[in-house]
Amino acid sequence: MKNWEFTKIHDNKIRIDKWLTDVMGLVEGGYIYSSLFKYPDKGPKRYELILSMYPQENFRTLNHIDMYMEDLPGATVQSSRFLADQGINILNSVSLNGISETTIIWNIMCELNFAGEGEIIKERFAKLKAENDPSVSLIKYVSIKPANIGRMFRKEDAVGQTKEEIRHGSPTTFHSGTFDLNVEYGDILNDVDGTEVMITVDPYSWLVSVVFFKKDTKLIRVNVNIPDCPGSIDTALRPLAQEKINLISIFSKVMISYQTMSLEVVADMKNSGKTIPQLKDALDKYLAEQNGIFKLIDISGLG
Repeated sequence: MKNWEFTKIHDNKIRIDKWLTDVMGLVEGGYIYSSLFKYPDKGPKRYELILSMYPQENFRTLNHIDMYMEDLPGATVQSSRFLADQGINILNSVSLNGISETTIIWNIMCELNFAGEGEIIKERFAKLKAENDPSVSLIKYVSIKPANIGRMFRKEDAVGQTKEEIRHGSPTTFHSGTFDLNVEYGDILNDVDGTEVMITVDPYSWLVSVVFFKKDTKLIRVNVNIPDCPGSIDTALRPLAQEKINLISIFSKVMISYQTMSLEVVADMKNSGKTIPQLKDALDKYLAEQNGIFKLIDISGLG
């Protein structure tokens, strides 16, 4: 699943497409909680805006519950009744057909009453199953794990960059499919209108990250067809590394199994000495020299 997109800021508003709102569980008139972070001079990021359906003060009690159920009528009702009996508040959730006609998996974001309650609930479930209690006859297994959403708000990100929280915004109403930056951040994000941002969604936690890039960032999108075999992505991306082009996102998808796959890259080429037409010519020449199906489909600038 591709979980990001690039879009422009218009009228200092971020338009959130329907596929993103569906993942977030966001509806017209609903609240969005937000926090703005600033990154240091190193790297392409300037600001990052985290959008959430939940207030930060609730993060410590948020948990993921996975209910594994028989693929039979009444299984989901039985599961919801079990959770209700434990006093669990179900928030966002989605069910998946794990193994057709055998198992259904219900992924749930929920709010527990206190830290550590998950282990107690699992013990209760195990006791009921051992006693062959009919109240859990259609439930196979219950997994409960802390959501750990707070990781998004740590001062150090996944690649070791430090970031500073500038502001924790008040709840903002989602209106006309947009998040209005002016409401909480207009005094800070007063020069981003018309710029490109990257929107990334965490579908498991229903969080959205909006990255604002530094002004000197030169974003490009590169689409290449490559062989579906080990080493082909390395081969395709090697000339970008040689040109000091910094990858921002990468998405690969099999087109014909064991034959062809598509590769989409968004990158920052500000440190490259080439223009986009020059880079296109260089990539065309390089890919034509490789063994197998290597073909540049498109290269274009963003922003």
